[in-house]
Amino acid sequence: MDRPDAAPDEVDRIVDAWEAERPDLDVEPLRIFSRVHRLARHLDRARRRAFEAHDLELWEFDVLSALRRAGAPYELTPGRLIAETLVSSGTMTNRIDRMSARRLVARRSSDDDRRIVLVSLTSDGKERVDAAMAGLLDRERALLAGLSAGERDSLAEMLRAVLRPFDAPAATRPEGHPS
Repeated sequence: MDRPDAAPDEVDRIVDAWEAERPDLDVEPLRIFSRVHRLARHLDRARRRAFEAHDLELWEFDVLSALRRAGAPYELTPGRLIAETLVSSGTMTNRIDRMSARRLVARRSSDDDRRIVLVSLTSDGKERVDAAMAGLLDRERALLAGLSAGERDSLAEMLRAVLRPFDAPAATRPEGHPS
């Protein structure tokens, strides 16, 4: 168990079972990453519900929020959207097509170079992503309500440290890193 005063959770049960079955293994990483994995699944479900309330899919929110974060005039190239959302070019083309059909985004040629395509946020897309973001933050703030400000800061810093190698350019990743 992580803390003597903490009630056991599902991960404690899993770790205890592995320790009993395979005492030769150091299962310490399971205490952390099994919780991260379970939390990610719960957060994914919560995010999907938050976005459904605004008639958006999770992937639509990802694209719309990348455009919104870009600032006025809220447009990016498909290549930049691929980099922001970590999907393939074929997947992005399909997403842009579907979102364009729903009038959440629009395509246009660049004024400077007609060969460059820009994807822009429509007024409906902007309204939906803004409302979905506000709803998401309300839900996520409630999930963190049991932590003090200092605990939230510490958790954010610890997660940053674990994620840093994954987000680093391939050339600077530690040798043998699984990302």
